[in-house]
Amino acid sequence: MSRPNQSRNTAGAQQQQQAPKPTSNTPAQQGGSSGNSGTTMKRKVLIMGSRSVGKSSLASQFVEPNSFNESYYPTIESTHTKTIKHEGITYDCEIIDTAGQDEYSLFNHKYAVGIHGYILVYSIASRQSFEMIQTLHDKILDFQGVDKVCCVVVGQKCDLNGVRQVKFEEGQALAKKLHANFIETSAKDNKNITDVFDLLMVEMRKSFNPPPEKKKQGWFASWFGGA
Repeated sequence: MSRPNQSRNTAGAQQQQQAPKPTSNTPAQQGGSSGNSGTTMKRKVLIMGSRSVGKSSLASQFVEPNSFNESYYPTIESTHTKTIKHEGITYDCEIIDTAGQDEYSLFNHKYAVGIHGYILVYSIASRQSFEMIQTLHDKILDFQGVDKVCCVVVGQKCDLNGVRQVKFEEGQALAKKLHANFIETSAKDNKNITDVFDLLMVEMRKSFNPPPEKKKQGWFASWFGGA
């Protein structure tokens, strides 16, 4: 009578040993709270700004360099994907290029849910598009219910310096006020395009997968040269 019990116990032990390993679709890999260099993390980035400021050109030049097109076609909404390696970590990025906004546009809830970082774009040749940045930023904070988001303010079309309406220092000051990074770019000349995303990756890493803090040495260890 003891043999059936032994066989059942053995089967149970085998089942424990052969338990399925966790899948790679974990929250740390999706949203990012881990600093593991062997992990591929997902990042969702939203590009926003007024109409015809060059949002689509910026996105396409980043995803596919030298793809600038002089023709302007108003964007409804498009999504790009690109794998980025930053500071030893691989990120699968979903980049959403939104339709042009104005102060009367309805703010889609999709623009606040599950977004890791924002690129707010204006044209240096358009004062109106520059003034729109503050409005967009305020809407984002209101919908997310937070005081700060990962954000880069981008002054696009710096190749149009001859008809500039917004000074570099004005863009810099606004970004500082919004606790955001700032950069001027030219999608036409493919200038500083990659830098936009590098700046945003730095901010997102600080928020979602910061590197582990170094342990502070105690006074005894530091005094005697210990680790």
